[in-house]
Amino acid sequence: MAMSAMIHSQLHNTAVPPSLPMTSVSSNALRRLCLRLPFRRPPVSSIRLTPVVTVRAFSTDETETEIPINGGKVSNKPPICTADELHYVSVKNSDWRLALWRYHPSPEAEPRKHPLLLLSGVGTNAIGYDLSPESSFARHMCEKGFDTWILEVRGAGLSMQASNVKEIEQSAHEISNQMEAVASSGAENARFASHSSKNNETALTESQGLKTNQQPTILPTVSDESILVTKLTETLITLSDRVSGFLSESQSRLISAKLFDQFSKLVGDSFVAERFNEIKKNILSLLEVRQDSAVVNQIRDSSQKLINIIEEGQRSVSPPLFDLQERLNTTMEDFQKQLDMIVKFDWDFDHYLEKDVPAAMEYIKAHTQPEDGKLVAIGHSMGGILLYSMLSRYGSEGRDPGLAAVVTLASSLDYTSSKSTLKLLLPLVDPAQALNVPIVPLGAMLTAAYPLTSRPPYVLSWLNHMISARDMMHPDLLKKLVLNNFCTIPAKLLLQLATAFRERGLCDRSGTFFYKDHINKINVPVLAVAGDRDAICPPEAVEETVKLIPENLVTYKLFGEPDGPHYAHYDLVGGRLAVDEVYPCVVEFLSVHDQK
Repeated sequence: MAMSAMIHSQLHNTAVPPSLPMTSVSSNALRRLCLRLPFRRPPVSSIRLTPVVTVRAFSTDETETEIPINGGKVSNKPPICTADELHYVSVKNSDWRLALWRYHPSPEAEPRKHPLLLLSGVGTNAIGYDLSPESSFARHMCEKGFDTWILEVRGAGLSMQASNVKEIEQSAHEISNQMEAVASSGAENARFASHSSKNNETALTESQGLKTNQQPTILPTVSDESILVTKLTETLITLSDRVSGFLSESQSRLISAKLFDQFSKLVGDSFVAERFNEIKKNILSLLEVRQDSAVVNQIRDSSQKLINIIEEGQRSVSPPLFDLQERLNTTMEDFQKQLDMIVKFDWDFDHYLEKDVPAAMEYIKAHTQPEDGKLVAIGHSMGGILLYSMLSRYGSEGRDPGLAAVVTLASSLDYTSSKSTLKLLLPLVDPAQALNVPIVPLGAMLTAAYPLTSRPPYVLSWLNHMISARDMMHPDLLKKLVLNNFCTIPAKLLLQLATAFRERGLCDRSGTFFYKDHINKINVPVLAVAGDRDAICPPEAVEETVKLIPENLVTYKLFGEPDGPHYAHYDLVGGRLAVDEVYPCVVEFLSVHDQK
């Protein structure tokens, strides 16, 4: 779980040079940055996927079954993927195609019985496990004989939404090109993006302001009025449909009310305000009713009345409300973009747990066919939380999770007793903020902040210490990690992860299943690793979960010495000493349980 909210919060209070306005990110500025992240049509490439076939796999009850595994291997993988192979696996009942980076085991190494699955943290991709040939957790594990796979969950890295092979062909290289461009020109691009974002924000703010120094605009025609009524009706129906399926009832009401708060600001305390508010109340009540043709007609009628009021405000001479229709139109367009962003990034932690990870596990087992139908798995940060949650869920149901052994790196189900900097997530994830900031573009934010972490006057140098302790990561690798490893995080995901900082710890989306309450029921051996200077997941947070696991199944290891060296959040994976200290510890643990 990386530093999204911490950055969001800290940037408010940091004095930065005027040449880098992006680092002073307001809620509105961040929202507008989210809505303006560039997208270019990808070039046609020569990538080909192997056909989808039904392959032999094993179920978790150790009985053979024929399971249709949808996916395939890319024959011409994009440059950003440094694995031996790149595979894509489909997620049932969705358009998501999840990227799996595969590293073949060394033929000289001791043969292993189980393939290895690596899971990354929130808002991160596979690159953190393979920063360079000399600092690659994934390469180290395959050299020790493990058939190693890194999963990029939905929204991360090379994973994408696509309906056919052609879309995958086009998108994989485009994503790779964009990531490589950031790596080669990170600081310069960050300043350019910051400048562009500032200009866009200023332009939008001006377009929404009341232009009292201008003459009234030309009165709308009947055709203009009809278009505006139709557009408003569609926005309201979309709001009712989409948000009701995305958030809880109370949160849906809050977002609906927020839209009309924006509308109310347009009329202010003018002579049409009272009638405007009456229509607003009627529409808000309609949005809470299950839709049918009658409700849709009532929404359309109310939209017509609202537009009539707007027209009256513009026609009046005592005083006229200048550009009111234009500003109403702008407000609707801006809100629709926010709504589209919320729906596009419509997933949470349980989607990873219930859909993405199981799909990847079945795919890996189908291709590697372990004799007992099990994997071994390592999870860093949120990746470890996913593994804990899977063990907890399966343990509560008395089922076999299909895992022979698990390693968690800097992970916990309960952060309440620690001083984790992730507690700064909490102000960001209230329902109102979920509308203002539907996503957290963590990658773009870190790219923008990077010049202030690595160059004088080092205004944001403290960010580096959140990632890596002093002298523990080569500067070039730290730069690559910051510029290439982080992705965009949905507010919906943060809403669920924030429960790890509340009483009883992380819970499912329904708020009824608390994962730590059932972690004592697991039957899989666990190695829990912590770093002594990890501000994101401090040792006390790791211990909070470890103490709940049966003693005969858990091993706890703390890395770092009082006088140094020290381990921060990413040093356990990519620090300069990890290859000599952390990796061997993990290999030894997995080797013991791989043979059982």
